[in-house]
Amino acid sequence: MSAQQGEGNAGLVTRLLAAAVDAIAVVIATAGLYLGATGISFFWSPLRFQWPHPGPWTSTLTLMSVAAAYLTVALATTGRVLARSRRRLGWLRAMLRAITCVLVPIGLLWTAISPARRSWHDILVGTVVVYDRYRDRGEHAMTPERTTFPMRDRSR
Repeated sequence: MSAQQGEGNAGLVTRLLAAAVDAIAVVIATAGLYLGATGISFFWSPLRFQWPHPGPWTSTLTLMSVAAAYLTVALATTGRVLARSRRRLGWLRAMLRAITCVLVPIGLLWTAISPARRSWHDILVGTVVVYDRYRDRGEHAMTPERTTFPMRDRSR
């Protein structure tokens, strides 16, 4: 099976687990943003302070914006999502993929039936999600640092 047919591409379960971790990080970041804005409001006017109550549209847009920003940075810097050529994504492509992930999250499920294990987001933006050992075409996957157990090195 070639890389084009899905070799080394992450499957649905791996992606769902990664999406869950990302969702938790986004919720924590959004809560931090809310508490930070609330703290600034309190600092600015402590005598007239009231806890802010953002509406559902404001909350949704804020959550989606934080998610898009978080995913853009993660996609552009980690190297687990690559261009089909197996090169790192640029910032523009990372941002486009992040926006499609936020707007159409159900597209992730296409991975389950795609022979190449690509989601709608991958197809639209021209990306693949790869396991770590395939990230650099295997050049560094089997280096001694990655294959040796730390406890064994101490006994030498």
